Amino acid sequence: MLSAFSNSMRIPELRVRILFTFGIIFICRLLASVPTPGVDAAALHQFMQQIHQMAGGSFVGMFDLFSGGALQNCAVGALGVMPYISASIILQLMTAVVPTLERLAREGDTGRQKITQYTRYLTVLLCIVQGYAMALTLENPQALGITQDIVIAPGWGFRLMSVLTMTTATLLLMWLGEQITERGIGNGMSLIITIGIISQLPGAIQATINMFKPVDGVAQFGAFHLVGLLILVFMVVAGTVAVTQAQRKIPVQYAKRVVGRKVYGGQSTYMPLRVNYSGVMPIIFAQAILMFPSKIFSMIPGAFSQRVAAALQYGTFTHNTIYALMILFFSYFWVATQFNPIQIADDLKKYGGYVPGIRPGKPTADFLDRTMTRITLAGAIFLSVIAVFPSVLAQQFRIPWIVAHFFGGTSLLIIVGVMLDTMRQIESHLVMRYYDGFLKKGRLRSRAK
Repeated sequence: MLSAFSNSMRIPELRVRILFTFGIIFICRLLASVPTPGVDAAALHQFMQQIHQMAGGSFVGMFDLFSGGALQNCAVGALGVMPYISASIILQLMTAVVPTLERLAREGDTGRQKITQYTRYLTVLLCIVQGYAMALTLENPQALGITQDIVIAPGWGFRLMSVLTMTTATLLLMWLGEQITERGIGNGMSLIITIGIISQLPGAIQATINMFKPVDGVAQFGAFHLVGLLILVFMVVAGTVAVTQAQRKIPVQYAKRVVGRKVYGGQSTYMPLRVNYSGVMPIIFAQAILMFPSKIFSMIPGAFSQRVAAALQYGTFTHNTIYALMILFFSYFWVATQFNPIQIADDLKKYGGYVPGIRPGKPTADFLDRTMTRITLAGAIFLSVIAVFPSVLAQQFRIPWIVAHFFGGTSLLIIVGVMLDTMRQIESHLVMRYYDGFLKKGRLRSRAK
């Protein structure tokens, strides 16, 4: 593998792409460090630390995770690329139910460019709404139990400045992500989110070291716990990689067609159906919805409402159970909206393809739907376990949240998925120039010209 990385820098085109990607990532990290104008830096740091501790495992914690700690610093890039991701998800779901968008999606490059334009417009709208909400939160920290003022000069001037700077930073991040996709290596938006998550790794390492430091002469964790954590992180990462890569291969046979004097088709191939088809989306949907019930019930007077609010707090057994069930539901919901077995069966029939032993048309669609339903159950159970696991570590074993979230959940799934995709792209360049990839010995077979 080290030889493969070394060979990557020997190919001029690949070297330029890698260095360009690193340069863009450096600019993105700067946007996560420049504070929002008009705030008290010391009070801001204390405020965001308390928010982070109170909502480490909630949607606010996930939002801060995606922004690479920019939300905790209240930087100009505090919104990160989350508005763009949210707009993309909304348009993707609407494409499955709105006929106009569905027709645009089938028009090829022209239709996709139009949908991308709509996504950008919706991103600006979401940035304005979220930026204004954040400005109001900074102006009124008393609503969160914090008495110290944060904004130096509250008012419409500060709100407009915050909305303008945060919206501009998000649009800049969106443009930088597109530049990485076009001129760098990997998917730009996904890489920006992944680097933001990895940026919290030094803090997680420091928190891990503090776990084993003695307090009043007694250490909370010992060498046995350290070995257990190392084995656990290896098993979790290996399992995540295995399930992310897992797929069911459906054999497909194409009939021979004679066009003029040429014979087309006749080959055998397969259709890969991913076990974890929905990726990280069910976890994001479940987290976004579960952040509201506890807060709503806590504001309703009465003993029953307070008991319900306490039961729905992050980390409780009730919360984890509902969380897992919602992930199961959204896994099937995502497959139902994005996987279209009828269209796949029609396309196979149009091009002379068929699944051996299954009649073309509706029987093929029913077979694909039944197969996808079965393998989705395995992927959904895996997502539920990996999503609840950090909560169990944090609540039951007193592992700090900044350490626990690297053992599963949204962060680990994103890191594994993006890194695998980026390594596949680098490997394609290596194989094209006659170099071995990451899964080979890394031996140079022929010098690049």
